[in-house]
Amino acid sequence: MSDTSIEGTRPTEAWVAARRREFRDALAAFNLALPVLILGHHDADGLSSTAILSRALERSGRRTEIRLLGRGENVWSPEMALELRARDMGGLIAADLGTRAEPPLPGMATVIVDHHVPSGIPQGVLLVSGHGLQPTPTTSLLAWWCAGAVAEVEDLLWLAALGIIGDMGEASGFLELAAARERWGIAALRNAVSLLNAPRRASAGDAGPALALLLKADGPKAVLSGEYPETALLQAAKVEVQKALAEGRRVAPRIRGEVALIPLHTPCQIHPLIAQQWKGRLKDKIVIAANTGYRPGWVHFAARSGQGTDLIDFLHRHRPEGADSVNYGNGHAQASGGALPPPAWNRFVAELGFGADMQVPE
Repeated sequence: MSDTSIEGTRPTEAWVAARRREFRDALAAFNLALPVLILGHHDADGLSSTAILSRALERSGRRTEIRLLGRGENVWSPEMALELRARDMGGLIAADLGTRAEPPLPGMATVIVDHHVPSGIPQGVLLVSGHGLQPTPTTSLLAWWCAGAVAEVEDLLWLAALGIIGDMGEASGFLELAAARERWGIAALRNAVSLLNAPRRASAGDAGPALALLLKADGPKAVLSGEYPETALLQAAKVEVQKALAEGRRVAPRIRGEVALIPLHTPCQIHPLIAQQWKGRLKDKIVIAANTGYRPGWVHFAARSGQGTDLIDFLHRHRPEGADSVNYGNGHAQASGGALPPPAWNRFVAELGFGADMQVPE
């Protein structure tokens, strides 16, 4: 595991150099005769991380295969364990998918690159995590730093910048973002992030076209230009999401005590966007946007707070019976959420003080 004992400090050049050495040493245990399997999240940070790692490893002479995890999937689920055991791989890299106490595939040479609050430290694998550093490096930035150990990746800095903007915005303070802004332009980077996030938020939830773009484009302007057919698919997804978002913005929050609850029903993943929007208007509340239409049989919700509340702690204190550690209360202290089956959701909102109108059929 990477050393995060310097909590509260900025990542230094020595810290980055140590992570590169660890990454290079971990790859030495991979089987060169088989491809490296990269598992990645489907948001801008996860897509950028995956593209950086794949492109760098391919440049170094290693073969890679990619598996994006989409709606309702988790790298630590029994279903994913079965899939991983059936694959022929020389090693495994998981990017932006969280951290658990157990490895995704015990016995397999593994690297986990992640910036979320860890819910456990896996043994026998390399964990590259900037948790505890201020500001916390995104997974894409961690991946770009590590990738520099095996290939020349200066031209891929724009990918790291996409992940930083997607997860942290434009005021993160990282010098790498400032350099990318100077080279590629902030408008192009910002617009590329918006476009790349659209497919996973659309009803189909397929981020494959977004990843395909990042694996071949030479910068954000190429992502936006339309020279690749995937751009049109992303633009159509963005239109669908914008329509759902406009409808979601008209839903009034229900307030009980310190919690503002916003009920939604759409196959589009707009609940994090709605929660983020209301966070600025209800600064003294914990805002929870709940979507009953995102995935059948589940209530997906996003929690945000404008008052600095530790949302992971809040959700831990209000954890209902039926919530599991995979689908509930992970992420960041200021941006958490999860998914609950209807009976657990009903217990959750009842405990928060909401009535039957906020419950869902079981």
